Amino acid sequence: MYYKNTYPPTIRFSFFLLISLVLNGLLLCQQAHASNTHHDILKFNDHPLAHELIYPDWFKTSQPDLRDDLRQAKKAGKKGIITYFGQNHCPYCEQFIKTSLSDPGIVNYLRLHYDVIAFNIWGIDDVTDTDGRTYTERGLAIHYKTNFTPSLVFYDEKGRAIFRLRGFYPPYKFRAALRYVTEGFYKKQTLHEYMARAELGDFFRLGGLNERDFFSKPPYNLPALLKNGKPLSVFFEQSHCHACDLLHSGPLNNKAAIKELDKMNVIQLNMWKNTPVITPNGEKTTAKNWAKKLNIFYAPTLVFFTPKGKEIIRIDSVAQFYRLFGVLKYVNKAGYKQEKNYQMWRLNQRKINN
Repeated sequence: MYYKNTYPPTIRFSFFLLISLVLNGLLLCQQAHASNTHHDILKFNDHPLAHELIYPDWFKTSQPDLRDDLRQAKKAGKKGIITYFGQNHCPYCEQFIKTSLSDPGIVNYLRLHYDVIAFNIWGIDDVTDTDGRTYTERGLAIHYKTNFTPSLVFYDEKGRAIFRLRGFYPPYKFRAALRYVTEGFYKKQTLHEYMARAELGDFFRLGGLNERDFFSKPPYNLPALLKNGKPLSVFFEQSHCHACDLLHSGPLNNKAAIKELDKMNVIQLNMWKNTPVITPNGEKTTAKNWAKKLNIFYAPTLVFFTPKGKEIIRIDSVAQFYRLFGVLKYVNKAGYKQEKNYQMWRLNQRKINN
C-alpha cells in the first residue's frame, strides 16, 4: 500500500515553494541573530593581557603521567580526557573561558564526558603522554603542533589522540566540534563534512564576498601565479559571513597587515562555490572540492603556502590583528625554515628584539 499524491502539479509546486520560502526566512533570521549575538564575542583586543588568566576551578592539574589522568577519567565513567594548552596572558584563552566555558550547556556536556587537564605551552615540567613518551609541557605542545592558544587535544578511552582544535571559536562552533568528537562522527567523516550538513546551502554560496585590492583576479592557476617567487595566501570565505566581515573591517584594514599581504600572492575563494582552481600541486579542481580536501571547516580560513606550493600554516579560527600580523611576518620572513613551530619562532623573535 502506498500514498498517491492527487494534487495538481501547480498546487504541489506552490506548496513546496511556500515551505521553502518559510524555511529560508527562518534560517536567515537565525543567521542575523547569530551575527548580532556573536558581535562582541568576535571583537576583542588580542594584545597580551595585562593580568594573569584564571582557569575554571574544574580544570584539573595534571599528574606527571597522563595515563593516570586517563585512568581516573575512565573510572568516573568518562569517554576520555582533553589536554588544554594555553598561556598565562592569552586574550584568546580568556575569550574562550568567558564564552564557551561560561555556557552551562557546553560546560555540563564537556564535564560529563571528559576531564580537562591544563598545560602552559611554555611550561618546563615533565609530563608523560599516553603513549609512554615523556616531554616538557612545552615539548608536548610542540608535539601536537599547537600553533595557537587555546588548543585542545582530545584523547579517547584507549589513550589515542583523536582530534585537535587550535584557537578560539564562537560557542556555536565549539559546541558543534565537541559533539563531532564525543558522538563519534570523527570516525566516519571529516569535520568539514560534518559542519557542511548544518550550513545553509545557497545562503552562503550565492552572495558576494568582501572585495579587496590585494586579491588576485581569476583564473586561479596557482602554479603559474607562484612563478613570481612569492608565497601564497588563500582566503577561504563564504557569503553572509559575519566573522569574514569583521576580519576585513578590522585586522585587514590595518596598513601594516596590508603591507605584508602585498608581498604575497593572495586569492579569495568562496568555499561553497564551484569556482575552477588549479591547486599549487597542479590539480584541477573547484574551490568547494579543494576546501573539502583541505578539511576547511571555519570561515574565514587563511591557508599559507611556500613559493614552491607547500602548506606552511593556516589560521582556521578567530584572528585579530596581533595574531594575523605575526603569521604574515612568519610567512614573509620564511620563519618556517628556521622553526617549524610558530609559537617557538615568535618566542625567538622576542628574544632577538629584546
